[in-house]
Amino acid sequence: MIDLKQFELWFITGSQVLYGEETLREVADHSQEIANGLDQSKHIPVRVVFKPVVKSTEEIYSICQEANVAENCIGVITWMHTFSPAKMWIRGLNVLKKPLLHLHTQYNRDIPWSSIDMDFMNTNQSAHGDREFGFMVSRMRINRKVVVGYWQEEDVHQQIGSWSRAAAGWNDWQGAKFVRFGDNMRFVAVTDGDKVEAELKFGFAVNTHGIGDLVQVINEVSEETVDGLLAEYEEKYNVVDTLKKGGEKHQSLRDAARIEAGMRKFLQDGGYKGFSDTFEDLHGMVQLPGLAVQRLMNEGYGFAGEGDWKTAALVRAMKVMGSGLEGGNAFMEDYTYHFDPNNALVLGSHMLEVDECLAADKPSCEIHALGIGGKADPVRLVFNSKGGPALNASVVDMGNRFRLIVNEVEAVEKQQDLPNLPVARVLWKPLPDMKTGAAAWILAGGAHHTCYSQNLSSELLQDFAEMAGIECVVIDKDTKLSQLKNELRWSEVYYQVNSRL
Repeated sequence: MIDLKQFELWFITGSQVLYGEETLREVADHSQEIANGLDQSKHIPVRVVFKPVVKSTEEIYSICQEANVAENCIGVITWMHTFSPAKMWIRGLNVLKKPLLHLHTQYNRDIPWSSIDMDFMNTNQSAHGDREFGFMVSRMRINRKVVVGYWQEEDVHQQIGSWSRAAAGWNDWQGAKFVRFGDNMRFVAVTDGDKVEAELKFGFAVNTHGIGDLVQVINEVSEETVDGLLAEYEEKYNVVDTLKKGGEKHQSLRDAARIEAGMRKFLQDGGYKGFSDTFEDLHGMVQLPGLAVQRLMNEGYGFAGEGDWKTAALVRAMKVMGSGLEGGNAFMEDYTYHFDPNNALVLGSHMLEVDECLAADKPSCEIHALGIGGKADPVRLVFNSKGGPALNASVVDMGNRFRLIVNEVEAVEKQQDLPNLPVARVLWKPLPDMKTGAAAWILAGGAHHTCYSQNLSSELLQDFAEMAGIECVVIDKDTKLSQLKNELRWSEVYYQVNSRL
């Protein structure tokens, strides 16, 4: 979907002129070696670019300003090889707009017991140089990631790599545009929200186009374009006989292909990264987009139903974060429960629109009646998903702040056939268990729409929330409702106080 190697993390090392030219050359050599080592790591999907060692207020301010306007720079890694007096960092940190990771490491792994002297100690002062820098970042109340460990350790690379994915998702939101075809589903609360505040907080814009604008583009799609998509469907999916050429529902497949081509052109022409629609606003459309939405999501577009622009944006960001990893990220909804006390499960699905990136096997392209929307029967892809560790994430508007809620889950293979359920579906067990997980989600105000992820971690999403400056609630194997209730109360107080600062 997106090549993360186009993005850069700038590796900036702090020192000072006090140490002299010889020491500073050694500092620069060590820093370049570390940056190159990180750049070559299989765990870090973006470039890590060495930048000259900074030694003064002016140099720090200049590099931070440069990072702000560098299009490919999505974040900054800082490391204090020596002692870098932190008052030098105030002006630069005040203007820095890119995400910050503080790497607390040192060039040498071990103490050179037999040869260590004061020259070595003066040069290799990360143990307290990074603490001086860390104080200033905390004093300035700047959100950042702190990674501790030897720079060649795999765990360190994995943490930096995970954080870089969060930074890529955050970068993708800056200046992004999402379109709503029609308005929010009538009377629904959680899918609505403050789009002005979202643009201020997140950097993306959400605006509405009437369905007529989209229908006009759909109607202009050529027959040749439709034929090309039909050939692709035949190759990629198990198309049921009624939809094939000569079948009684073949025209419905052509209509679905025309909708897909029209929506793709509208999104491309408008420079949109995601969209939403609603079955209550389909004037001029033949059928509710099902197949079209599933395929567009699989190409990387964010989507959520019923006007849910927040989840559409989250789906897009999580697709960017997971780019290149095995597994997918897709729009999802908790649909119904299996309350067997020995095997409690959630069946996740949606009316039509679950992304084929989750499919365990080759999807089936089918047509079935839909009891809402008042349109012709829609075409959709039907499949089961794979088992394994996963999570659901939701962004909600709490009035005075946005909250990201994450529930870790364990997906399971299908328990039995579902011959009469013509939708894509996933089965999972919420952590720590069904009752606690569901109660925690409800107490936190989590939406019924989510982004379901097979390849991202809750730590990565916490990093993403830090970059956005929003609250994050994680529900996992250690969650206890009594503690969660207290944390939600404490958080409420914090954000009430913080809004006045």
